[in-house]
Amino acid sequence: MRAPYSRTLFDLLCEAAQQAPGHEAVVSAGERLSYGELRERAARVAAALAGLGIARGVPVGLLANNRAEWVAVCFGAAALGAPLVAFNTWVKTWDLEYLLEHSRIRALVTLARLGRQDYLASLRELVPELWEQPPGQWRSRRYPHLRDVIVIDDAAAPGPAGARAYGGWLGEAPRPFEPLAPGAGPTATDPAFVLYTSGSTARPKAVPLLHYAAIENGFNIGERQGYTPAERVLLSPPLFWSYGSANAMMATMTHRATLVLQPEHDPGESLRLIESERCTAIYTLPNITHALVSHPDFDPLRTRTLRTGLTIGSEEQVRQAALVLGAAAMCNVYGSTEVYGNCCVTPHDLPLEVRATCQGPPLPGVTVRAVHPQTRRPVAVGEAGELEVRGYVTPGYADNPEENARAFTADGYFRSGDMGWLDERGYVHFFTRANEMIKTGGINVSPLEVEAFLAGHPAVLHVAVVGAPDAVRGEAVWAYVVPRPGQALAPEELIAHCRAHMASYKAPAHIELCDSLPLTDTGKLARKELKRRAGEQAAALAAGTAPAQETSRAPAGPSRGPTTPAKGGSR
Repeated sequence: MRAPYSRTLFDLLCEAAQQAPGHEAVVSAGERLSYGELRERAARVAAALAGLGIARGVPVGLLANNRAEWVAVCFGAAALGAPLVAFNTWVKTWDLEYLLEHSRIRALVTLARLGRQDYLASLRELVPELWEQPPGQWRSRRYPHLRDVIVIDDAAAPGPAGARAYGGWLGEAPRPFEPLAPGAGPTATDPAFVLYTSGSTARPKAVPLLHYAAIENGFNIGERQGYTPAERVLLSPPLFWSYGSANAMMATMTHRATLVLQPEHDPGESLRLIESERCTAIYTLPNITHALVSHPDFDPLRTRTLRTGLTIGSEEQVRQAALVLGAAAMCNVYGSTEVYGNCCVTPHDLPLEVRATCQGPPLPGVTVRAVHPQTRRPVAVGEAGELEVRGYVTPGYADNPEENARAFTADGYFRSGDMGWLDERGYVHFFTRANEMIKTGGINVSPLEVEAFLAGHPAVLHVAVVGAPDAVRGEAVWAYVVPRPGQALAPEELIAHCRAHMASYKAPAHIELCDSLPLTDTGKLARKELKRRAGEQAAALAAGTAPAQETSRAPAGPSRGPTTPAKGGSR
């Protein structure tokens, strides 16, 4: 298929609406928007945002699950050149406090609540002024840059006095809106998204992704899957991940195909959507595939329309997606938020034995090399090294010069922190992470961030967090905690504390109380020893041979035996 001419997101939408105005663009919770209707909806969002003073370079926050409003706000902000700052819907007050401060958003479009997540309760704690004065009149003492909150509220309960209701706000927007003149609107090299990703730092890092690169890389990802405008792409992983926005949404929109959004992953509902919407492609992860094929209502006849899609995982997990789930041309991928979701995708028409055992060649415009972790010199073909990527790569973390100096080389490569090798064809083979990141269910979790939160508990003296192998999620978050002297502490209470106050996927699945943490000869935390210990304990739990919790109040010292590294590649 011919690549789109457009170099900014709203222009891309206008181009698609001109070429195929009646073709379905988005299906979401029973709502169906054609490309023409989505263009109109995004234009109304742009006009409404402009009425609040949003302009090029002024960030707009979005806190919502997969739904038509997410896409409309994204393209509406893009029309003005306003970066869309996508917040994780699992945030709790502790997470949101940092995101509001760091992102410096001018306006926040948010759900009132989602499941057990009560975003208005968090905002009431952080921005009490929102309840005190009408829209346009309140000012936040803690976040002076935040001036407007727009609530997408499906419930009948009234919102805060100072918030605007999404539907009414759009209805009051001046119309029509037309793309802005050059210089007033976005350029190809402006940020389209700012996505937060966990890493080696204690707090998430802000990753700007540019308009032109999101379009071009997204188109190339769709080409590797063999997309045409007839594709119907199921997305249950969230749009606030690069896997959802910079990857799935851009691959779909650049091919004028249809994006079928699932608000939250539910295997039974996924099967219903695949069958009823006749989905031809699916964005999945090993835990999602496992949930689908093990669901009591799974029947290969229900997924027979699937043809292709993307996944990560071991050879067995890729084969399961292709052969059991039924997406025979399933593609294996490698990437990260910093490289627009994916930098390597196996072509859909390669033999399955190739697609299941590597992450394929780099995408057009991308170069991947493997270097020695210490000398930083390129290694030979077939030799393991740290993977570095150049091409479609973020220009750098926002407001983080120290991390930028660490993460990018002088010749423009992004240091992924992942270990892998390149074969004689130039295909990438990922096999483990060089850093200490935990990937649980496809989500990055920073051990330092979880440690920082647990350390704030009054009964915790010391804490260390590592990843342990998990058959379904790849890795699980495990914590080793030294209680303060004289403090009564129960692991289940700490886990409940984490789940109540931070994103649930970051909460440890297992906490072990111990008298001390292992240290190296230089006095640093021996994290590798803890990781080995966690691997042994996870294996024992899986086999039903683990000792009772009360027997583990001992130094978390060295243990023997390596763990099997999780395979896969996208984050």
